[in-house]
Amino acid sequence: MSRNDSKQLAVLVGRAISRQRVHRGLTQEEVAERLGIGTEAVSRIERGVVIPNIARLLEMAEIFGCGAADLLGEVSPLADDQARRISRLLEPLAQPDQRLVLDLVESLASRLRD
Repeated sequence: MSRNDSKQLAVLVGRAISRQRVHRGLTQEEVAERLGIGTEAVSRIERGVVIPNIARLLEMAEIFGCGAADLLGEVSPLADDQARRISRLLEPLAQPDQRLVLDLVESLASRLRD
């Protein structure tokens, strides 16, 4: 993996971690305390300055009440992983809003194919 690819992965994983933290209503300070690390370390992970090791990723997933695959699935280029992410985003929406989002995705995909 090139240095550029590693940096890109770190940024994407950091964003996924940040989204999960915010979604759970936690501050960086609360996450840092639960992990036994400094707040700056959590900030560096979320900004993609450093990428967490597997053990730390598992700890974070436990704190957020999700699987490590959920954190990594958000950055996966695989269509199945992306579809699962879209499904999770659609779940809390009312049926008409789900239809609106699907219509938009369908329209965008069609336009980009052409």
